[in-house]
Amino acid sequence: MVKTGKRYKEISAAFDVLKTHEIDEAIKLVKNNAKAKFNETIEIAFNLGVDPKQADQNVRGVVNLPEGTGKEVRVAVFARDAKAKEAKDAGADIVGDDDLAETVKSGKLDFDRVISTPDMMAVVGQLGKILGPRGLMPNPKLGTVTDDIETAVKNIKGGSVEYRVEKAGIVHAGIGKADFSEEAIKTNIKAIWDAILASKPSGAKGAYIKGVTLTSTMGTGVKVNPDSVVN
Repeated sequence: MVKTGKRYKEISAAFDVLKTHEIDEAIKLVKNNAKAKFNETIEIAFNLGVDPKQADQNVRGVVNLPEGTGKEVRVAVFARDAKAKEAKDAGADIVGDDDLAETVKSGKLDFDRVISTPDMMAVVGQLGKILGPRGLMPNPKLGTVTDDIETAVKNIKGGSVEYRVEKAGIVHAGIGKADFSEEAIKTNIKAIWDAILASKPSGAKGAYIKGVTLTSTMGTGVKVNPDSVVN
């Protein structure tokens, strides 16, 4: 039998976990119950009416959160010569070509996101078995395979978030920190809401967004009334 932690019980007792809350109330509850000794991440989960096993029902994309993520993101860039300098000048944390590929092969992945210039994809493609399972493989559809390295780096550093539907039809994303204002969190929620809607696949039938849950790293999920997000 799994034991429920004392803190989890205290948080769960603070509100009705089965009740669906309006967005403003949900944000307030999540913030008020984020009492860990560190600045907890605020996360959102969308329960989508899709079957990810079907090729025409995949949901994946990238969204720039207006208020940022509150998280320091380490960016690695595969580039050579002038593009490598462009990456460094834009604030990339790690820049390289074949040497960076060797570092990745050794198992050292000291970064959160990866960008590549198109001409480096022959090298990066050999790292698919390492980067792919970790969701780090550069993708032109997500703006991470590009010659506009400066923009790509700045977008990621400034609050660009990738999202992808999981096997159960759930999309998870971090949309801020517990010390963000309620308005800032709401602004970011609306941004990812719009992005998820825009990513609705052609094969999706019936209700698309079936449920929304908001939580913090150590908190209990708070159900959100989807209609209140857009009003």
